[in-house]
Amino acid sequence: MEQRLRNKVAIVTGAGQGIGKGVALRLAREGADVVVADVQLANAEQTAWEIRDLHRQAFACYINLANIAEIQPMVDKVVETFGHIDILVNNAGVVQSKPFLDVTEADWDRVIDINQKSVVFCIQSVAKQMIKQIPEVVKAAGRAEQSYGKIVNFSSISGRRGRALQVHYAASKAAIISITQSAALALTQYGINVNAVSPSVVPTPMWEQNDLEKSRILGIPRGQAMQDFIEKIPLKRAGTVEDIAAAVAFLCSADSDYITGQTLNVDGGFEMN
Repeated sequence: MEQRLRNKVAIVTGAGQGIGKGVALRLAREGADVVVADVQLANAEQTAWEIRDLHRQAFACYINLANIAEIQPMVDKVVETFGHIDILVNNAGVVQSKPFLDVTEADWDRVIDINQKSVVFCIQSVAKQMIKQIPEVVKAAGRAEQSYGKIVNFSSISGRRGRALQVHYAASKAAIISITQSAALALTQYGINVNAVSPSVVPTPMWEQNDLEKSRILGIPRGQAMQDFIEKIPLKRAGTVEDIAAAVAFLCSADSDYITGQTLNVDGGFEMN
């Protein structure tokens, strides 16, 4: 595999399992050293071990992104360990399916805090470090001729339109599209690219939870919600972790230097419907 990210340092949140783990491993295969940030430390340690097996450096970092105060210490630890940060992938997230009229304030706060609020403050902390790394002559010019950092956020096709059973989740993912654009505009003068990916259905522990909740709410068999969704995808299959990781790796590489503020649907054509 081409080493497009050799000697880059990446932070991937929620990298202990699912899509985040796949992204962390893909970035490592492309040459990056990876910080595996997750609230489930044992899972993060496992991912870090697998990255080391790929002959890249990695360390697992416990972080509860519902607590914004934990973000800056994580960034400081990464800089202390590696000396710089080149890539941030805001993958961590939670999902909940619940009828609109039953969503509580606690439900709302949990989803918004992790899926939306933490993304803003992760971008802020990491971007400040990326700016510190830029040569002073570039900052003085007020315009960068090359990329000095890549930030990739996770939206979802649920952020493209409303969801009767996921008002808080859909709202959080719609916000990511706007946050990505705002951050991209704010950071263009520093040559920091900010983009997002918007996956459709991908079999992961999060989708298993989603499927279980929908089966209980709708009174349908386990697996039917996912199958019904897949039937609406033009490519007639679910996405894979590798599909999403490949798109993220592209957005983290020099191949995407002229792309910023975009949200890429990685959805088998679902949003064409």
